[in-house]
Order: sequence, then structure tokens, then C-alpha cells
Amino acid sequence: MMPDLFRWSVALLISLFMASSQGAEWQVSELMQLLAQNKSGHAKFVEKKYIGIVEGAVESSGELFFTAPDKLEKRTLKPRTESITLEGSQLIIERPGKQRLSLNLQNYPEAAAFVESIRGTLAGDKTALEKVYKLSLSGNADKWQLILLPQFSRMSDLITRIRIIGSRADVSRIEFDLADGDRSEIIVTQMVQP
Repeated sequence: MMPDLFRWSVALLISLFMASSQGAEWQVSELMQLLAQNKSGHAKFVEKKYIGIVEGAVESSGELFFTAPDKLEKRTLKPRTESITLEGSQLIIERPGKQRLSLNLQNYPEAAAFVESIRGTLAGDKTALEKVYKLSLSGNADKWQLILLPQFSRMSDLITRIRIIGSRADVSRIEFDLADGDRSEIIVTQMVQP
């Protein structure tokens, strides 16, 4: 009698554990809610580009600035200074000694979709991301990985996958796999707010 009661109790505990773990599955919408709480951010970055015709990585570093919902700035400090600012649909590129370049991303839908992968993630904008990418999330709130796969062939002809890694509301790494075999990774170090 006792062994049957014990087995039944163990089976019940296992089924309760399985049901609770399935109900607690980490969801993209939960991650987006966490990320959406960040209204601004400032971080350092190191970017490594692996280009087929170059041996080793091409490295740059600088700072990233984000202001929700749609302003993103990447200031490269090394090896050469450059500023790329995205606000709304305007992309502005500034380099010392060169003419300032301003583009309306509405005229470049593939570039807009590429940029939206970062801006949409930082803003926690699931709807914007799902317009262009299929989203897949693994891990938990403390250590997650978001995969973005392009939904349209004109995008997948350029980029095959974007992998974003983070913890809670902080993005720590962004990886881009390009269709031509090149790839890029950005390591992000969050700045401590004063």
C-alpha cells in the first residue's frame, strides 16, 4: 500500500512540476516588456567584422546611445571617428573632413529593416520586429538569446540571421550573419548611470 502511495505522490509532483514549468516558459512578449522599460541608454561597444577577403577581424570601438522610441546613435572612436545617427527614418553619417550624408530610410527598405533589428529590440517593439523577422527566444530572463530570421527574400539575400544576447533588459551582444559568408559581432558594455 505504501509504495503505491509513494509512486502516486511522486507522479503527481512530477506532473505538477511539468505543468508549472510549461506555464513559466519565457516568452518574446515578456522580453519585449522588459526592454521597453529602458527609455534611454548609453553603452560602450567593440565591433568585430569578419570579412572573407581580410585575414582576421576588423575591429572598431566607441559608444552607443539610445533614446526611446526611435533615436539610436553609434559613435565610432577607433580606429577612425565616425558618427551614425538614426532618428525616425533619417539616417545621418558624419565623418571628419567629409561631407555629412543624410538618407531617408524609406527609400532604402532593406537598410531600414536591418536597422530596425537593433532599434526595435532596444525599444522592446515586438510589432516592428515581426513585420520583417521571425522571432525565436531561448533561455530565461537572466540569460536570453533572441534570434531574428528575415521573412522576405530581399532581406535574406543580404542577411541570414541576427542573434541578440542579453540579461534582463540589457543587450550584451549582437551578431549578424551575412548571406555572403561575412559576419559581424558587437559586444556591448552597459555604462553605469550616475
